[in-house]
Amino acid sequence: MARDATTTLRFARLVATLARSFGTKPLDRDAVGRVVEYAARLAGDSERLTLHIRTIADLLREADYWRSENGRAVIGRADVETAIEAAIRRSDRIRSRDREEIVRGTIKIDTEGAVVGQVNALSVLQIGQFAFGRPSRITAVVRLGRGEVVDIEREVKLGGPLHSKGVMILAGFLGQRYGRDRPLALSASLVFEQSYGGIDGDSASSTELYALLSALAEAPIGQSFAVTGSVNQRGEVQAIGGVNEKIEGFFDLCAARGLDGRQGVLIPAANVKHLMLRRDVVEAVAAARFRIFPIETIDQGIEVLTGIAAGAADPSGAYPADTINGRVAARLAAFAESAKRYAGTGGDAARRDGA
Repeated sequence: MARDATTTLRFARLVATLARSFGTKPLDRDAVGRVVEYAARLAGDSERLTLHIRTIADLLREADYWRSENGRAVIGRADVETAIEAAIRRSDRIRSRDREEIVRGTIKIDTEGAVVGQVNALSVLQIGQFAFGRPSRITAVVRLGRGEVVDIEREVKLGGPLHSKGVMILAGFLGQRYGRDRPLALSASLVFEQSYGGIDGDSASSTELYALLSALAEAPIGQSFAVTGSVNQRGEVQAIGGVNEKIEGFFDLCAARGLDGRQGVLIPAANVKHLMLRRDVVEAVAAARFRIFPIETIDQGIEVLTGIAAGAADPSGAYPADTINGRVAARLAAFAESAKRYAGTGGDAARRDGA
């Protein structure tokens, strides 16, 4: 249901009713506030509250247990926090092992430096009722070709239809922005590195586009960033699901290696209303030790990732040479000239052979 002053008060009354019904001790004001926050987190939206009563009831029972363990007369915020953390701890073995292997370097994810054609993506894994964010590395390689953007995941049948749709949209974006008056004479390949299972959804399409632009412009991308968000053919970044888990997944990795204030996550601006982050993430952002960038367009995102201006087209459609768009356009123009030259050479050879 919608979350406003009236519904929050009604939800608080519901919590009190549940506590009486299940025979637990009453909750103090801060504890009720924490349950409200938890309900919004379960809804995945700061403007909504879940009405999944069984989950809320389970939380109250466990919070009451921790209250008794701590010898308190009423359930406090700390008891609710402990109950939430205990529930996560019982389910996070796979998440912990996965993060451990990244920190040890078995799974390759960089959080410092800059690399051309390489971006940290964010996905969500669901284990029963527990969901967590997992960073992944996406790489892009470009070369002279016939306008093909090859999705390696799709080619080996690991990519689902929504993921394949997202990659095909990238070709549409490149064509409408850079190929209006010349053919796109490139061949590009995209892949999730060290991925051994199926991938679906289009939430990494903006990430893949950043990798492509970086490879074409030969502009290194800062590895202290991670990216999520889908993109349309006009270059607008669109909302995705699981934004809280994705941010926290990259935050946990950065925290394990040491926060330095340069790390951060790029999310769609449309997802800001869905943010219900853990307290440690909120505190790190408030202290400028971690950053969250709401992004509306690909041009905004590529400027954050590379530190180079995206560049706007002049009335003739040309981009400034020292910008990302200018460098991409110049690279694609060079590909087109090379393709034309090779085609001409092939034609001459054919005529000589015929003579």
